[in-house]
Amino acid sequence: MEKSYHSSSEAETMAIAKTLAEKVIAGDIICLYGELGAGKTHFVKGFAEAFGISREQVSSPTFNLIQEYVGTDGLILYHFDCYRLESISEALEIGAEEYFYGDGVSIIEWPEKISELLPDDVIQVFISVTDENSRLINIKYQKHN
Repeated sequence: MEKSYHSSSEAETMAIAKTLAEKVIAGDIICLYGELGAGKTHFVKGFAEAFGISREQVSSPTFNLIQEYVGTDGLILYHFDCYRLESISEALEIGAEEYFYGDGVSIIEWPEKISELLPDDVIQVFISVTDENSRLINIKYQKHN
């Protein structure tokens, strides 16, 4: 199944993400695709809010690769940013695969850098810049949604 949304602000992007977050379950993996500045981190902020995680807590984990956030219901959100990965072995060194098959929800910026580690049933989110303030967001569900 596939759904498309138009966003004309960061707030709208976060609201779309929150709608998706309300449908996920533990073990889901969300892959965010889009160029630099497309709004992937804002998408994560909105996604996290659905779990009671303050958007101010969420930042791009570019230098750490992963940030962990615990929602008000105890669900753990694993936020990956693979932009700076030089090789797949770096992801393996931190045990990325263990996160993907755990009890939390993983949301990954730049998943193309680790595509060979990902299962087939991920939720794909493609964010395209249509102009300075507008985005086209396509969400492709592989399973339960």
